[in-house]
Amino acid sequence: MALIRRALAASSVAVLTACSSGGEAAPPTVAPVPAVSGAPAPSVTAPRTPDLGRPETVATGLDVPWGLAFLPDGSALVAERDSGRILRVEPGREPTELRRLAAVDAGGEGGLLGLAVKDDWVYAYYTAADDNRIARFKRSGGEPEVIFDGIAKAGNHNGGRIAFGPDGMLYVGTGDAGERSRSQDRDDPAGKILRLTPEGDPAPGNPWSGSPVWSLGHRNVQGLAWDSRGRMYGIEFGQNQWDEVNLIEAGKNYGWPEVEGRGGDDRFANPIVQWGTDDASPSGAAVAGDTLYVAALRGERLWTVPLGGGSTKAEFTGKYGRLRTVAAAPDGSLWLTTSNTDGRGDTRDGDDRILRFPAR
Repeated sequence: MALIRRALAASSVAVLTACSSGGEAAPPTVAPVPAVSGAPAPSVTAPRTPDLGRPETVATGLDVPWGLAFLPDGSALVAERDSGRILRVEPGREPTELRRLAAVDAGGEGGLLGLAVKDDWVYAYYTAADDNRIARFKRSGGEPEVIFDGIAKAGNHNGGRIAFGPDGMLYVGTGDAGERSRSQDRDDPAGKILRLTPEGDPAPGNPWSGSPVWSLGHRNVQGLAWDSRGRMYGIEFGQNQWDEVNLIEAGKNYGWPEVEGRGGDDRFANPIVQWGTDDASPSGAAVAGDTLYVAALRGERLWTVPLGGGSTKAEFTGKYGRLRTVAAAPDGSLWLTTSNTDGRGDTRDGDDRILRFPAR
């Protein structure tokens, strides 16, 4: 059956990547994103568009920057995966260390990963000695407290992206830790998107009472974003064929490991767009205006996905190397981090760096 599903996926993607008149594959297209019943109302609408032609360097010499979250004053907190440091970064100033998390057990793709900010609290997703977990601490001081643990760890597929949604709940992208069966096990937090209260409990209104699971059937989620209408997007690493952009809805199953990409099986939700793994290996995601921006590692490019429909477009292909995180700042600018010091890229002078693209 898996072979049949892959064949169906290949045939369906032919529509997406039909050849242009010059004989080269046209970029994938996305239909206008449908409305989602019950989607939470957005807290902020930011229609401004970043100017991708005006890059500004915010910071250089970073050690595998991973998570990025903005503070109310417009500065950002940035996580260094391997060092366990959380840095405060703002344009025109040298980064300063806010805290180093001693419990981080870095190795492979694990370490200090996603960051999120809510009020005076800083939330961090990190790999510890026995698992992946989420802790929070106050910027004003105090020791970190673990609010959620028991997420399977491995040398790869640790997930790690966390973000507060427009409903005020904490969303968590996890990976399958290299064990495919975890993704379809509803009692296992691995291979899922979780929805938690700020205190780390299963959020009210989740599809299954008392469960933190929001959606399942994921391989390795490292990008989460919402548009101005409250629709949620999850960015998924594929295995050998297709990376995915998914419209995330409560209780839906996104198919892994039964399906990679579009599967032709009505039990599973299809991605709204997919790319070959050589062209993407996507990580972070952000929405600005009516465009979803997706940072690609192996593909070394920034994908733009028009949510009103149309062709996706690759920006900066090869220019900055591996791109890990993209985030929309409160002032409408777009921030982008490289990941060339992670052992898989070609390090350039000044890597790793953070770039900023001001709003038009």
